[in-house]
Amino acid sequence: MPRSADAPAPPPRPQGAEPGLHAGVLDALGAQIVGGEVAVGEVLRIDQLDARFGVSRSVVREAVRVLASMGLVETRRRLGVRVRPRDQWNVFDPRVIRWRLAGPGREDQLVSLGELRRGFEPVAAELAALRATPEQCGAMVGAVVQMGVHAKAQDLEGYLVADTLFHTTMLQASGNEMLAALSTVVSEVLAGRTHHHLMPTNPNPAAIRLHGDVAEAIGSGDPQAASAAMRAIIDEASSALLAIKAADARE
Repeated sequence: MPRSADAPAPPPRPQGAEPGLHAGVLDALGAQIVGGEVAVGEVLRIDQLDARFGVSRSVVREAVRVLASMGLVETRRRLGVRVRPRDQWNVFDPRVIRWRLAGPGREDQLVSLGELRRGFEPVAAELAALRATPEQCGAMVGAVVQMGVHAKAQDLEGYLVADTLFHTTMLQASGNEMLAALSTVVSEVLAGRTHHHLMPTNPNPAAIRLHGDVAEAIGSGDPQAASAAMRAIIDEASSALLAIKAADARE
């Protein structure tokens, strides 16, 4: 219905509005770049991107600005938006990890992230055994209990929430801000396994017991036991991934 002549004009859209549109363009374009649909070195034009996605140029420019901050693209005057080489990407950015896990190289990315986790989570567990507060110890024990409850109910989303809480708390309990900041990396790994069907419907009881072992070792102040149990958790996750890949290959 047309607006009455006496009706007040709608307020102007504030600068940087359309957050949903911006996020949609960012996710779509980022996934295309990371997944190889848009090749390294390819040049994109803003006036073509706004037509492709059906959004305003300001929305596209904001999405491109965020992609540039991740190292995925660079903008050049009179040329356009150029996709940068992979070795210039910020591979620790949670969104880059998420897009890579959603793409064709998902398993390779999980293997790479598993190797990375071996380098810092056992160290964090060792430090947590020396520095964790009683509240953090209690949170980890509670998370393990919830993992068991959700595993029994085959509630993988609930299991993911509890598992993420456990690892985030453990990294924070290390007392090292750099290790704590890597909780976003671990969270994306855990979410990627769940959301891309790389977790068994019935989570491995041994994995839950190992989480309990880590919590117990941290609570009792045993750095070596905490580190060893955390390393075993990562090894179990890697073995589970290889088993799922092997099963898929047989189908």
